[in-house]
Amino acid sequence: MIRKLSIIPALLFTFVSCAQQETNYELSSPGGQNKITFDLENERPTYSVSHEDTEVISASEMGFVFRDNDSLSKNFKITDVERSTFDNTWEQVWGEKSNIRNHYNELLVNLQEKSGKQRKLQVQFRAFDDGIAFRYVFPEQGIKDSIFIMDELTTFNLKDDGKAWWIPAYHEQRYENLYEASPVSTLDTVHTPLTIESDSGLALSFHEANLTDFASMTLFPTSGTELKADLVPWSDGVKVRTTGSFTTPWRTLQIAKEPKDLITSYLILNLNEPNKIEDSSWIEPYKYIGIWWGMHIGKYTFWEGPDHGASTKNAKEHIDYAKQLGVDNLLIEGWNKGWTPQWYESHMHEFDFTTSTDDFDLKEVTDYAAENGVRIVGYHETGSNIDNYLKQVDSAFALYNKVGVKSVKIGHVGSKLNMKEWHHGQFGVNYFRYILKKAAEHNLTVYFHEPIKDTGERRTYPNMMAREGARGIEYNAWSEGNPPGHTVILPFTRFLSGPMDFTAGIFDVEISQGYPGRNVHSTTAKQLALLVTVFSPVQMFADLPENYVDKPAFQFLLDVPVNWEDTKILNGEIGEYITTVRKDIDSDDWYLGSITNEESRDLEIDLSFLDEGATYEAQIYADAEGTGYQKSPMEVEISKKEVNAADKLTLKLGESGGTAIRFRKL
Repeated sequence: MIRKLSIIPALLFTFVSCAQQETNYELSSPGGQNKITFDLENERPTYSVSHEDTEVISASEMGFVFRDNDSLSKNFKITDVERSTFDNTWEQVWGEKSNIRNHYNELLVNLQEKSGKQRKLQVQFRAFDDGIAFRYVFPEQGIKDSIFIMDELTTFNLKDDGKAWWIPAYHEQRYENLYEASPVSTLDTVHTPLTIESDSGLALSFHEANLTDFASMTLFPTSGTELKADLVPWSDGVKVRTTGSFTTPWRTLQIAKEPKDLITSYLILNLNEPNKIEDSSWIEPYKYIGIWWGMHIGKYTFWEGPDHGASTKNAKEHIDYAKQLGVDNLLIEGWNKGWTPQWYESHMHEFDFTTSTDDFDLKEVTDYAAENGVRIVGYHETGSNIDNYLKQVDSAFALYNKVGVKSVKIGHVGSKLNMKEWHHGQFGVNYFRYILKKAAEHNLTVYFHEPIKDTGERRTYPNMMAREGARGIEYNAWSEGNPPGHTVILPFTRFLSGPMDFTAGIFDVEISQGYPGRNVHSTTAKQLALLVTVFSPVQMFADLPENYVDKPAFQFLLDVPVNWEDTKILNGEIGEYITTVRKDIDSDDWYLGSITNEESRDLEIDLSFLDEGATYEAQIYADAEGTGYQKSPMEVEISKKEVNAADKLTLKLGESGGTAIRFRKL
């Protein structure tokens, strides 16, 4: 559903002053919660941040080092300062909240070296009530030579230590690591978002926004609780290559009283450019099943042979299942030439993206799907051989256009792109943005697996539906699996960057048809609840389709939307539990998902988020009494009761259990 954009007019005031006499400037957020102080201390730029009466970041360094140890961090003067304020409300094409207010105060500091090359540098600060952001602008100033950034000197000198939730930055599994918790002062080099429960009592999240033609920022501790930016390098050690000028991504810090309040901050989206797709009517969220889980549990293979998953016969059977179940989309993986048992071993494997396997007919399958009201979701596994993919991407996308495929999943399995460059370096950043724009030219929505991190570009290109970028449910099929606490860490960490294709919805959580000893470490009721706590506009019901047939609990998966009017977090502690409610954008109904770690717990919630004076039917899907992930995990108790906004409910969650509720307005 595409709605007409409703914007509150922006109020913009700019004051320019000759500021050579002053070296210290303060910028407060519109509501006064957050304050940034800029200072030119001994001709070196520094900044600090406070939240109300709490100092969050003490004076911290800024600047760059170019090739040949050429530093752009000292000998500065302030040439002028500009202040402005901005306030508008914009509407997402799809999202966890339909209308988002973008309200900030801005300070633009213009610097110039006092001698030598006399280069100019701008630092642009924005203060929001839910956090702060800044970025550097190196303006065009007649430099003819290439610019090689060797280091970014930005630091985040935290006033207090705290408990940080993190994954390592330089690891062959990209983002696919379990989160660790440790004091800030003991961190490894880590990816962002980096979430911290500060000893000051505040909840913090470091990240970046609008990552464009630049290297991703990781963070590492220098001494004590000071963190430093570490740009992911090219294979030759250069961090960023550019010419003439450059603008960095926004360096962001979201600040909240409690960790749960970080989840409903939209600062990252607000720092990205508005939608560039003029007609976005073709961009639609959806739910899907797939020829996918069968490969992970060992029932099928990706490659041709007697157990090949993506055969024409098997595809038609899955289309029949989709029609029977009432699901409109089917993902088919492994349909094209190039798959072998060794494809994932990172040896510049070459896939053919326009030629079907001998036992699969793409046109026959897509025609059969169309006849039955099902759309096929395409799949391209690059194997991280980006050169091979870029040679074929136009013809591959054109083929999907020809056969009516509207969405494509694109994988990048391999420790490095082209076996050479980090996914998160400037090469990878530019590659992923190129593919996203190329897909938009072909009216294709995409979701990436083995991606770079999300930094809010879905606002600018809303055909960027989701991405993986964390350990998804597949790890439970063929490894030791994800522990019960994993899904109650992700909302406070990985999901602060954007939607994830987590692929929840497994009913056979004991994996009766899969590899011996594997288990999803979850109750089935928790799998239902994940469709609310895990946000994505493309939600996969990941289990084998036959496991959904004649299961009453499947009704919740059919009912739960993938596009929302509003989102609220009722309670939550990182790694412990979370309760999320979301309002359907197309009705007056609300949906609740509540999940816990390996501990069973009772949670009392009040229903004040419901419309006052209205009555709702609560359709409740809960762990049956005595159920936990190690005892009768597939037992789901379904009940109904009438409720209103004045009521309270007690949710009884089993070990690694959950509750899912649809509140249908009567």
